[in-house]
Amino acid sequence: MVNAVSCYFTKVERNANLERLQYNYLFPEISERELRHVNKYPNAKVISLGIGDTTEPLPEIIASSMADYARSLSTPQGYKGYGAEQGNKELRKAIAETFYKDMGIKDSEVFVSDGSQCDISRLQMLFGSNMSIAVQDPSFPAYIDTGVIIGQTGNYEKESGRYQNIAYMECGPENNFFPDLPKTARTDIIFFCSPNNPTGHASSREQLEQLVEFAQQNGSIIVYDSAYAVYITDGPRSIYEIPGARKVAIEVSSFSKIAGFTGVRLGWTVVPEELVYSNGFPVINDFNRIVCTCFNGASNIAQAGGLACLSSDGFKAVLSNVNYYKENAKILMNTFTSLGLRVYGGVNAPYVWVHFPGSNSWDVFNEILEKTHIITVPGSGFGPGGREFIRVTAFGHRENILEASERLRSFLS
Repeated sequence: MVNAVSCYFTKVERNANLERLQYNYLFPEISERELRHVNKYPNAKVISLGIGDTTEPLPEIIASSMADYARSLSTPQGYKGYGAEQGNKELRKAIAETFYKDMGIKDSEVFVSDGSQCDISRLQMLFGSNMSIAVQDPSFPAYIDTGVIIGQTGNYEKESGRYQNIAYMECGPENNFFPDLPKTARTDIIFFCSPNNPTGHASSREQLEQLVEFAQQNGSIIVYDSAYAVYITDGPRSIYEIPGARKVAIEVSSFSKIAGFTGVRLGWTVVPEELVYSNGFPVINDFNRIVCTCFNGASNIAQAGGLACLSSDGFKAVLSNVNYYKENAKILMNTFTSLGLRVYGGVNAPYVWVHFPGSNSWDVFNEILEKTHIITVPGSGFGPGGREFIRVTAFGHRENILEASERLRSFLS
């Protein structure tokens, strides 16, 4: 949008890569539409099953640990300023021991951050504009948008709904949500999320073994997003459970959906020492340089909360909230299934992926919002493979999940 008010223009050209981006980023766009709907229907009770934001309070043991740390900053003994850019050493060790036990991951390979989405951008800065990338279709839009911004892609093709120079790996019901790797073009970087956002599919061990072998054969690096891994009840929770993955994979993850830290902001990235470039230089060294240049470290208060999450009692409390959201997902799955709709995900993930054959997902989104005052997410926002789907989140208070289920039954039956 051109600023029509200003009559003065600099001589600085706009970043051409940003001009390639299509519309707003998906989730702010959803928020804007929700706001317009609220203004249109000020007395309606809008239920959000859209943006995947956690709703349940932090467990007391975790909140109190952050409060205690914050209070200690007011004392001469407790005050601390900058911490290590790579994160609190005790927390890095706890992450390695909790999530990567017996996988050979060292605490020195764990980089604590302010969330996995921020780390995706830092990784894109690490890779640079000359890298070719592959993404699941559908997939979390940040992989594609950061690729566009950094200059890895060509122009957007409106007819196909795809950017040039990206390998879109189709992942739908017809192939069990896993790409046909023998038909997939070789790329430098493979972005892969399991459980997948938005489909909720958790890849099996056999599938991940194929992915690691594919990366090894092609000399590619996998960026493996495990932000929802704690929701998996059966199957691998980390790419490093797969032999050989340490040589080809980086893993990003987050406390956001594990512990309800969507607003607290805390995550991590694992870069194994064995992962090296074509010239033999360790990737971890360059990532450390990026982190030290672009980041002053995660909040010490948030890291105190992260440590509490990974204590014995804290982790039990965190898993209690996870199980609460999984029960919500079961309720939503049963609702859509009872209406005769094909439903995917929801078992190993907090997302339910609902198929509306022959429909346009934005039309479905608009109709559900208009008739039921429920926010969902149109599947096409995650790529052309989501055109006929909507994503529904299980993050919500139980009473809202139950009320939304009744509204949906009434509308869709």
